[in-house]
Amino acid sequence: MSPLRMVVVAALFYVAACAEKTPEITARDAQAPAAIEARSSAPAPAQTSVLFRNVRIFNGVDPVLQEAADVLVRGNRIVQIGKIDMAAAEQGMTIIDGGGRTLMPGLIDMHWHALAVRPTIAVALNSNAGYLNLMAGAEASDTLQRGFTTVRDVGGASFGLKRAIDEGWQAGPRIYPSGAIISVTGGHGDFRSPEDLPRALGRSESRPEVMGDTAIADTPDEVRLRVREQLMRGASQIKLTAGGGVSSPHSPLDVVTFTPDELRAAVLGANQWGTYVTTHAYTPAAIRLAVEAGVQCIEHGNLMDEATAQLLATRNVWLSIQPLPEELLRAFPPDSEEYAKGREVLAGTDRAYQLAKKYKLKTAFGTDVLFSAALAQRQGQLLASLTKWYTPAEALIMATSTNAQLLALSGERNPYPGRLGVVDVGALADLLLVEGDPLSDIALITRPKENFRVIVKDGRIYKNTIRAE
Repeated sequence: MSPLRMVVVAALFYVAACAEKTPEITARDAQAPAAIEARSSAPAPAQTSVLFRNVRIFNGVDPVLQEAADVLVRGNRIVQIGKIDMAAAEQGMTIIDGGGRTLMPGLIDMHWHALAVRPTIAVALNSNAGYLNLMAGAEASDTLQRGFTTVRDVGGASFGLKRAIDEGWQAGPRIYPSGAIISVTGGHGDFRSPEDLPRALGRSESRPEVMGDTAIADTPDEVRLRVREQLMRGASQIKLTAGGGVSSPHSPLDVVTFTPDELRAAVLGANQWGTYVTTHAYTPAAIRLAVEAGVQCIEHGNLMDEATAQLLATRNVWLSIQPLPEELLRAFPPDSEEYAKGREVLAGTDRAYQLAKKYKLKTAFGTDVLFSAALAQRQGQLLASLTKWYTPAEALIMATSTNAQLLALSGERNPYPGRLGVVDVGALADLLLVEGDPLSDIALITRPKENFRVIVKDGRIYKNTIRAE
């Protein structure tokens, strides 16, 4: 393998978590004439009661807007929807006149690598940890400002970032962390060079492993150990790589990696902790092996055939697939094997979505952005691109209530118990006030700075550009 290819693949998991402070927005500030957005130099905004008046509601479930109503948030929950008597307004309550705008749930990205989004490959390889950590925190804040209030991290040591966000020191989305990507020797997720071999069973000495971004496991016993390590660190679900990958230096796309016994060991380990396993798999062979072992979610699935889609439908297994853009290939030299594999995966995306629709698969939306701050800014555009296969309402339902159903599969390991992805009484208050009707014009979500007028996460206002009456 050439040095250039080694540079490309080695960079994937060289980013660690960070803690950066977030904004303080008072009830008085929230009604100020000037635009208010997250500021990194202040604590998290105080949690107060918020009353949205005169808003049309996209509830995340129904494909039509509900009639104009008021929505009351108290603490981090939605407590009332309907006509609310202003005489009942509490002292210090933030009152936002929606003016007929659309109130909808915060968006959810089900395939995100929170710590490997912003740095380019060169920056990741040539910068110190402190600088890279600050980049990760800045990206978390931007993710929230794009209206994504929740992400499922499917590979990387994002536990520190999650803690900083949850404790209010860093603005960012809720994170459902998988922890290290668990791979076999030579599988997708093994970014060592051949000079790093041999490895003694049970030992992890490569930098990505020590940093907690990847974990190598070559026997059922090792798989159990690596699964338990991630659960001990706080993983809400477990991520394995059941087949070859695009960025992998040693695993062609056709390779099936884990044995049935190894996969079953992972499933049993996750199930004993009340959660589930999701697996990276592109090909029919890798998907079938994972499903037969009891895996409940497949990541990607771009190269599946009709029989594989039927199997997913019969077994009620989730498909977490991404509308991958051409820009992702820019991370690799055009004459590289990685570029060729990426081209093959992209070519299968359209058929995979068609099969998902034909067999009514439980389908989740995610983006899988790596090494591109510019592409990350198009997170909403990637969601809007689903209209190649779905109506705007179907795409938005997928990115809210449907994605939330998959998050709930983490069961006892759910770090945020409560309903997400819906505007309903009792649900967690992750809300966007949108300028216009995204069900009629989904392009509104591609311009979050101008069209997301208010952003609320966990009952706290992180952005408000609505002028007070």
